[in-house]
Amino acid sequence: MDNKIYLDEYRADETILKYRFTTAGKGINYLLEHEYGDIYRKVIMQLPESFRRKGLRILEFGCGAGMNLIHVASMIQQSGIPLAQACGTDFSDKLIQAARVDAAERLKPQIRDKVKFMVGRNEALIEDLSSGLGTSGAALRGSMHMVFGVNTFRYCFRIDKENETARQIFDLLDAGGVCVNIDMNAQFRFFKSRLLRKEPVQEKQYYIPVLEEYARPFEKAGFEILTAKNFSWMPHSAGPALATVCKTLGPAFDLVASRYALRSLVIARKPA
Repeated sequence: MDNKIYLDEYRADETILKYRFTTAGKGINYLLEHEYGDIYRKVIMQLPESFRRKGLRILEFGCGAGMNLIHVASMIQQSGIPLAQACGTDFSDKLIQAARVDAAERLKPQIRDKVKFMVGRNEALIEDLSSGLGTSGAALRGSMHMVFGVNTFRYCFRIDKENETARQIFDLLDAGGVCVNIDMNAQFRFFKSRLLRKEPVQEKQYYIPVLEEYARPFEKAGFEILTAKNFSWMPHSAGPALATVCKTLGPAFDLVASRYALRSLVIARKPA
């Protein structure tokens, strides 16, 4: 199985609308400002001071239409930390085109030229970044300070490329650099796609790992696992009413049923 089976879905117009600022759900905008945003801010402030002093170099793999990367780049710029480079990769050329349009419209002029989107496969990040940036693979190794991905690492499991992807990320990061991986939790019981489809839940094409599985490839690649937990009850596609309910009840659910939360979070650091 390879990425080709997913390309039709992630080139479709209705899919692209889910990943753009003006048409995405209320939930993803809330998450970027709060739950995801809080994670990124904490990780950035815990990076080695030398990284922040010389300018951060960040990468989002599986960036979709760029909402996440555009938000993080803007957040870094607003914090007064210099941004040296922000790259976003996705295997869908249509999503990358949408990301470039939104970046041109939403990023401040000071950082607009530092944010680049290009077609790239998770399991071949160095090769595809090298091609997209016009630089050598050797120059890219050890060049990134923070790498992150949202709702994309599960596809690496589906095509049996999770170990290759984790190793690519490890090689891209400078010593002391951090990877933040956020993805769906298999123990969440109410995935809409699971309820509607007729195929078996464990069919490879629809496979969703559990938390321990997400952490394992990073451990195998040589990372130190800083955080591994399930969190968040906010769907990306939530409208205003559901978003309000999730914000209100989420803290209580975390106290009694965090194992079954919607997402898994793995934060991993490349040893110094």
